[in-house]
Amino acid sequence: MTDLAAARIQVVRDHMALEVTHDWDAVIATFAHPRYEMYGSGAVFDGEAAVRAYFAASRTPFPDQGNEVIAIAHADDTVLVEFWLTGTHLGPLRLAGREVAATGKAFRVRMAAGFEFAPGTDKIVCERPYFDQGAVVRALGLG
Repeated sequence: MTDLAAARIQVVRDHMALEVTHDWDAVIATFAHPRYEMYGSGAVFDGEAAVRAYFAASRTPFPDQGNEVIAIAHADDTVLVEFWLTGTHLGPLRLAGREVAATGKAFRVRMAAGFEFAPGTDKIVCERPYFDQGAVVRALGLG
């Protein structure tokens, strides 16, 4: 493994750990340009303000949202990660135009994400989580 590949894998591990601790300034610092493309919903959050709004919206229903890395690999300018997404429904959750009050139920769903890097650097240009949008809803018994 090259030094750059190892550095990129460490950046992804750090990025994911920082999301768990809500250190949003440090998460933003892992990007050359903050961007999330959500495969499942099709939502795109481009730029720091949009990414910070995504963090706020996604952590409102699940403030303890976490991740457990299952596997991680580097290929070309991408780091691929398979992980367990975990959390507890502790705040209001918006679903299809309605709001669901906190249930206190926990979830654990398997996901994957690709982290694209600027060529020749260890700075992320886009995170692309791949997930079944209904998996969390089903895990909480809401769908």
